[in-house]
Amino acid sequence: MSESPGIVFVIDDDISIRYALAGLLRSIGLRVELFSSAREFLSRKPLETPACITLDIRLPGMSGLELQRQLTEAQINIPVIFLTGQGDIAMSVQAMKAGAVDFLTKPFRDEELLSAIVYAIDRDRLRLQQETETKTLHDHFRSLNQRERDVLNWVASGLLNKQVAAEIGTTEATVKFHRGQLMRKMKADSLADLVRMAAKLGISVAPRGHRSSR
Repeated sequence: MSESPGIVFVIDDDISIRYALAGLLRSIGLRVELFSSAREFLSRKPLETPACITLDIRLPGMSGLELQRQLTEAQINIPVIFLTGQGDIAMSVQAMKAGAVDFLTKPFRDEELLSAIVYAIDRDRLRLQQETETKTLHDHFRSLNQRERDVLNWVASGLLNKQVAAEIGTTEATVKFHRGQLMRKMKADSLADLVRMAAKLGISVAPRGHRSSR
């Protein structure tokens, strides 16, 4: 399956700006959706596809900065690029501190905007990939039973099967069985892979000499 080229949400109350940006962005293969206000954009259901927003800072009703704040509070992490003909340094600083990718003043060069958009979409693609991997990892972890989780806890600390058996009060053969099961369920290709997964899950290693009570 080919990689999604990404989508740009253009939010600007000037129809001529909206259509000019749409033509520019579609010319390089990007999908575009146009909105005349922040409220109109907020009524749209979010997509799980790489995206970014080009946002006029001064809009009727809700301002661009206010929309950026609401998106942050809602944990909608689509990268934002501000485009404005009426911005000032204070607005620029506020927008960038709040996480904006860029703050461009109209008129801007097409190359400048396209560079910012490509960067923003690539960043969002990486974010979505990481979120998917994290969700999958947690789904795999939830499939483990309690004994498999105990074994993962000790294996991640670097103990051998014999040592893990002593810690949890079972046989080495039983530990080997549970270790094989948890590696299969976690989709781990190696012990090193399993240890990395445990670290990503934030699993705290049980102290040596104390049996796991989880």
